[in-house]
Amino acid sequence: MGIPLGRLAARHAQGWIDGLATVISLVGISIPVFVLGLVFVHLFAVELGWLPTQGRLDPRAGLDVRTNFMLVDTLLAGRFDLFVDAARHLVLPAIALGSIPLAIIARITRASVLDVSNEDYVRTARAKGLRERRVDDRHIMRNAWLPVITVIGLQVGGLLGGAVLTESVFSWNGVGRWVVDAIGNRDYFVVQGTVLIFALIFLAVNLAVDIGYAFLNPRIRYG
Repeated sequence: MGIPLGRLAARHAQGWIDGLATVISLVGISIPVFVLGLVFVHLFAVELGWLPTQGRLDPRAGLDVRTNFMLVDTLLAGRFDLFVDAARHLVLPAIALGSIPLAIIARITRASVLDVSNEDYVRTARAKGLRERRVDDRHIMRNAWLPVITVIGLQVGGLLGGAVLTESVFSWNGVGRWVVDAIGNRDYFVVQGTVLIFALIFLAVNLAVDIGYAFLNPRIRYG
């Protein structure tokens, strides 16, 4: 969501849409994950009663867990009602965890699109009479992707760290909460192993980002 939000803000720079997107991104960056999660729980679960407060599925469901991905397991069991319940349990943690990366990606996308839009080759493309959508896709975004992809790769580390807090707030039995319990129990082998896995994931994603540069920008070639 951060990429289209940033593109929309850049298209309406200095307008009310740009101002609204800027406010949303500032709020997303400013509020920590655990605070936003608690606010969501109080507002949407306690006060309004729209969404569940914790867990991944109704404990009374009695689902036969196979993959431990609740959305997949409910579909494999043919229980569409439980699939909806699992999706409802996923809404608040997903929004809380994705708020900061969304805001950062939106701001970087906006700045990158505005910067590329002022280049000579973009003005030349428009002067030739190319359609605005083609100019936007082939000339602007093709060159604006590089800083955006870089930031997305860096945000993986933030997502992994934020998952620890998110799972603690929403009582998810995931890796993040497992690490928190291991720290409390002083189980250092679990903590070290999890940190190692997180580091390997972070390195793999950043390697994929570096390789992706050559596909996104033909001017970049690796020897």
